[in-house]
Amino acid sequence: MREISQLQEPWRFKSCDVQEWLPAKVPGCVHTDLLRNGRIADPFYGMKEHGLQWIDRKDWEYECEFHVPQDWMTMSHLELVFAGLDTYAEVYVNGKHVLSADNMFRTWKADVKELVRDGANHLRVKFRSPVLEDLPKLEKLGYALPAPNDQSELGGLGENGVSVFARKAPYHYGWDWGPRFVTSGIWREVRLEAWSGIRITDLYIRQQEISEASARLTAVLEVESDVDGDGLLQVAGDGKVRKQEVRLVRGVQTLELADLELAEPKLWWCRGLGAPNLYEFQAQLSYGGRVEAEKTVKTGLRTVRWIKKPDGDGKGTSFYLELNGVPVFAKGANHIPNDSFASEVTYERYRHEIESAARSNMNMLRVWGGGIYEEDIFYELCDEYGILVWQDFMFACSMYPGDEAFLNNVRAEAEENVKRLRNYPSIALWCGNNEMDSAWAHYNEDAGWGWKQKFTPEQRERIWTDYEAVFHRMLPQVVEELAHGMEYWPSSPITGLTGDDGQHATPSSTSGDIHYWGVWHMSEPFENYNVYIGRFMSEYGFQSFPEYKSVRAYAEEADLELESPVMLAHQKNGAGNRLIKTYMDQYMKEPKDFPSFLYMSQVLQAEAMKTAIEAHRRNMPYCMGSLYWQMNDCWPVASWASMDYYGRWKALQYYAMRSFRDVMVSVDGSKDGAVDVYVVSDLREPVEAKLRLRLFGFDGALLKETVQSDTVEGSRSVRVLSLAEKELLEGRDPASVVLLAELEQAGTSLDSKEHYFVSSKELKLAEPVIKVTEAEGSEGTRFILETDVLAKQVWLSSEVEGIFSDNFFDLIPGIPVMVAFEARTGGAAAFAPASPGKLEVRSMAEFVKHSFC
Repeated sequence: MREISQLQEPWRFKSCDVQEWLPAKVPGCVHTDLLRNGRIADPFYGMKEHGLQWIDRKDWEYECEFHVPQDWMTMSHLELVFAGLDTYAEVYVNGKHVLSADNMFRTWKADVKELVRDGANHLRVKFRSPVLEDLPKLEKLGYALPAPNDQSELGGLGENGVSVFARKAPYHYGWDWGPRFVTSGIWREVRLEAWSGIRITDLYIRQQEISEASARLTAVLEVESDVDGDGLLQVAGDGKVRKQEVRLVRGVQTLELADLELAEPKLWWCRGLGAPNLYEFQAQLSYGGRVEAEKTVKTGLRTVRWIKKPDGDGKGTSFYLELNGVPVFAKGANHIPNDSFASEVTYERYRHEIESAARSNMNMLRVWGGGIYEEDIFYELCDEYGILVWQDFMFACSMYPGDEAFLNNVRAEAEENVKRLRNYPSIALWCGNNEMDSAWAHYNEDAGWGWKQKFTPEQRERIWTDYEAVFHRMLPQVVEELAHGMEYWPSSPITGLTGDDGQHATPSSTSGDIHYWGVWHMSEPFENYNVYIGRFMSEYGFQSFPEYKSVRAYAEEADLELESPVMLAHQKNGAGNRLIKTYMDQYMKEPKDFPSFLYMSQVLQAEAMKTAIEAHRRNMPYCMGSLYWQMNDCWPVASWASMDYYGRWKALQYYAMRSFRDVMVSVDGSKDGAVDVYVVSDLREPVEAKLRLRLFGFDGALLKETVQSDTVEGSRSVRVLSLAEKELLEGRDPASVVLLAELEQAGTSLDSKEHYFVSSKELKLAEPVIKVTEAEGSEGTRFILETDVLAKQVWLSSEVEGIFSDNFFDLIPGIPVMVAFEARTGGAAAFAPASPGKLEVRSMAEFVKHSFC
């Protein structure tokens, strides 16, 4: 027998140094509860973040009264379960202490059978200040561990960064895209579980051997029992049932039922390669002729391998994912938490993000190590949409302590989260940390971020020894023991775990994965995206602002200036705003005002990422992954995100959708005097298509046309054409023509790309007149756009929240474009066809100074 009830009774909270109690929401946190009670202003507005740093210096407490159903009192166990306590907490039931918590990434449980009573019961949770809790640890250690993203100065701590001592989301302490809100609270559900006899606490479908012919599985159960004796275990899936007699013992035990076989299973595929098929498995335990416990899980059947094969020339090693025996070019982005206050993220917001990824032709998201192990619904949606997950453990851009208590805490955290996530077929890799190996660079004195040089030789060895204990021994051991066949990667980026100076990744590495930040952080030109191409590009990025509507949600009209205090407060990357302007001056025409600057910044970002993505894909199979930084934001801010905090697609999201198409045409004009045209296919089958090249004047005049038929094998990038720029132009002004490359199959356009022979800054644009016609029979959901002269970067904006089938595209005279609108529904589907309401259509000519030639 088992009963579960979430504690949704009215909660209240207060600071421990005051008497007044206020209503609270659980799950939640102190910051959001203070906001709901009107005790603080919107933390995201203006510069309010700076005035709210006092919150993390206080202790807080939450309490509620709960009632236990009378029949529950007869059960053997009554367990109080906290799915997430953030972070240092003491829990009391009816005045008795029942548990202490010190890790927000773990579940905390206490059997309260002997403490609860009929009628009202009192539950109290006291949270200690994470800052005051960890300052003594820093003092005891005697030196500060590197943690450059810890915005301790903003928090009033000077250089005393303490984030590394807490098993708490690192981004809470600030990052170069996020605010500093060091939260406390009950951030995941609280529940009571009553049970007697037997219960199944975990069911893992271990995939022993998977092929298109058969699947051989083992069901692994974790069981808690009050009884000793013989029982019957039954596991059912896809209409097949296996039974096995088992011996039950009191306490916790693991049971296995092997050789569960399915013939011709429907495999789970990532988006673009096949259907993300899922199976449901149900386990039942019978005792004394009666079913006493059961548990159901969903999983997908697939094989995942990471191929790290040395090149024949001995100069490098491959690094790519093989899914069901098929090489996968990973296309996607890095994911950060969707909110500074994680409990505010709804099911709808998760679905919006994952469906946006799928619609953008992505097949992978990387859950970055400075955030949280995501909610189950995140992975369920990734399973549903066929989005692979590169999963980091929650360590990033810092060095961490290695005392016994810390290591034990991390082990328990890792074991719980690996077990929780191991049934999700979307999980493709467990990675130890973000950028810690390359930042410390222990085996290369001249590499790294300058961290290790600040320590004595003895301190350096201790810090590295602690690092190895976690990332080279403990975490791979946990993954190997608990997630059958899953790959572990020690750090991102890294060339491999070699133990010598070949380990640490650089932008020129020919093995492992690469984070390339020469463009942006080092102010290198966009063209360098064509130079620094690794085997797997797991991070690279370029910033932009959100659109005007989003900026006005956190700023007044008077704040709309690049260097205003509010704009700087919502730019966490130091001189980021000026860096956007520097690049804009180099590549784009001058915007006429600040709202225009916002638009131009998005176009600039999108053009940068198009250059990178297509360079990576053109270099398949040498390069087999392109995950840009970053998919989303945790607050409204100027950042690298392709969707802003409100879920509004920036120009980059539309560009990514085009550049990540499963079959793509790409034009590379980076080589002096040459224009190369590539066809890239991620499909498993060959693609037969016609490549049509047309050279247009900006007035729409067709100046030249060629057509050729091509066949491209699956999972290939092929240069199908190489032309001399001089022969293409034939003396025409390069600032007044556009080359259109279009790939057609059976009269249908698979993809098309425009190529310009000079930068946007040099183009001789005229003011276009864009005609918008509602498509017949569309009921206001589809529109046909036409122009009299070239219209660059046509931007459609809607009154209704939603997305367009295409946006931020170039419109050539004589080539109409049909665009459909889908509203953000808030329901089971993220988007649905609808009227956009008031529709605005603008192009770059409206946003720049002196735009007309």
